[in-house]
Amino acid sequence: MSRFYPHPIIAREGWPFIGSGLIASIFITLCAGWWSLPFWLFTVFALQFFRDPARSAPQDADAVLSPADGRIVVVERTTDPYRRVPSLKISVFMNVFNVHSQRSPIDGTVTAVEYTPGKFVNAALDKASAENERNAVLATTRSGREVTFVQIAGLVARRILCYTQAGATLRRGERYGFIRFGSRLDVYLPADAQALVAIGDKVSATETILARLPPATPEATTEATPIAEAVTADTADIAPGHEKTASTETLPCTEVAQTDIEASAEKARRAVEKEFHG
Repeated sequence: MSRFYPHPIIAREGWPFIGSGLIASIFITLCAGWWSLPFWLFTVFALQFFRDPARSAPQDADAVLSPADGRIVVVERTTDPYRRVPSLKISVFMNVFNVHSQRSPIDGTVTAVEYTPGKFVNAALDKASAENERNAVLATTRSGREVTFVQIAGLVARRILCYTQAGATLRRGERYGFIRFGSRLDVYLPADAQALVAIGDKVSATETILARLPPATPEATTEATPIAEAVTADTADIAPGHEKTASTETLPCTEVAQTDIEASAEKARRAVEKEFHG
């Protein structure tokens, strides 16, 4: 689904870096010529790093979209450390050449935002999920499914920016955060989610489907079973009642038939007595 993306193609978070690099490059070029080359390289790097292009979301209501550009480094069954429930974990590693804006993978409501200070080890390592500085967004989809997506700082990244808060409504593809200079995104999904990516796959924010969520929650299915059993039991109890009613309704017919038989027998007895006495 394509819609207007209300953000400049060069992220505002990068304007100070790009502006400073450009001013320094021009000044040093005027003063020292080729000695300005490293400053021009930094300016070009900052320009590409802070790009933030618009993306089109797939028209699939059950799809969980990638929250960032990068490469899949984890697809595994584990425990969501924020909700303490079994989950499917999918991690996206972003190098310094990927787009670093984060976008919501679902349509839903934010229930909590939890920031945790930490280290700055290589974000591609598994221990980064537990040791690095990180910011978790806990959200609930429109169908009631719980999803957690976590911004994790990396070896070079030193700044996590999150623009959403508890109670906010997010739409798929909506920009909600930014991490500067290399990082990682962990997504924790319900245990019955079906992963559609594998380790090593390259993904694009909003455009790539990470997984698909069944529309109904397991709890709802479990609760529906006793209800169905209760309905069946009630039906079984009612059925015999109908049978008794039917049997009762047939009693008058039985009584009429018995009366006819007795009347015929009486007539036969009288005929025999008349013939005998006659």
